[in-house]
This record gives sequence, C-alpha cells and structure tokens, in this order.
Amino acid sequence: MTDPRPYHIISYGTLLGTQVFQSFIGGVVAFRALPRPQFASLQAAIFPIYFSLQSALPVVVALTASKGGQTLGLSGLIAPENRFSTFLPLATVAVTGLVNQVVLRPLTINIMRERKHQETRDGKKSYDPAPHSKEMVALNKRFGRVHGVSSLVNLVSLIATIYYGAAMSKRLE
Repeated sequence: MTDPRPYHIISYGTLLGTQVFQSFIGGVVAFRALPRPQFASLQAAIFPIYFSLQSALPVVVALTASKGGQTLGLSGLIAPENRFSTFLPLATVAVTGLVNQVVLRPLTINIMRERKHQETRDGKKSYDPAPHSKEMVALNKRFGRVHGVSSLVNLVSLIATIYYGAAMSKRLE
C-alpha cells in the first residue's frame, strides 16, 4: 500500500479520462441532446467539479511520481531530468485548471447573467436567430471570446496531459 506507482497510474488515468470525456463526449452529447437552458444548467454544475479535478489530479500525479517505487519529491520533480518531462506538463495542467476555475468560469458566468438580463429587456433569447440588439451582439461576442479562450486553455491542458503520459510511458519497465 505504500508503493506510489498504482496511485500514480490511477490518478493519471482519471485525469486523462476525465479530460477526454468532458471535452469530446459528455459536453458534445449534452449540447446536442439538451435544450440550451438545460445544457447551460448541466455545464454550470459539471464545470466546478471538472476544473477542480483538473487542478487537483496533476498534483496527486506529481506527488506519486516515482523512480523504482520511491517518490521523487519536489527536488526530484524539478531536477533537470524531470523538469520538462514531469514537472512542466503537470504544472501546466494544474495551472490551466485553476485559470479556468478562478478566472474564466467567473467571467463566463457574469456574461451569461448579463445576457439573461438583456434577454428580458430585448424579449428575445441570446441564441434566437438574428437580428439582435447591439447590446446582445456585444454580449454574445464577449461570451464567444471567453468561451473560446477557456476551450483553448482546456486544449492546452489536454495536450500537456498527453505529453506527460507519453513521457511516463518511456519510463515503464
């Protein structure tokens, strides 16, 4: 039970599986299957959990990284031989999860709240066919930008996770 390797593989697999599922399966299927308001409610409930996992699991992966069953520790993680193959990708995943959770998610929520108020003023949903008020056009554009940045940050996180997995696989015996 003290060997960190099983915990390392399980936490890495959970991280990668969560990212792939949310990015390419769960989110896509939900968007196609649910009406827009229900989809937004589902995503609002999932994203705090998803971004928390995306921030915490790389820390668990880093803490359980080992050589011969002995954890590397911080000095081992930042050692020259592990800096780019272990520390940097795992730090990237943790930071991108935090950026999405602490910065981009609140921005998105605020824009969505503003769009709801504008929908009431306009008597029209933000996703209804054009034309829209100037205010709604601006809000939709802001939402698109923030959502796009969040998606890009998520993609960087996924690429870093896969990069780490490839580096980890080269160390398997």
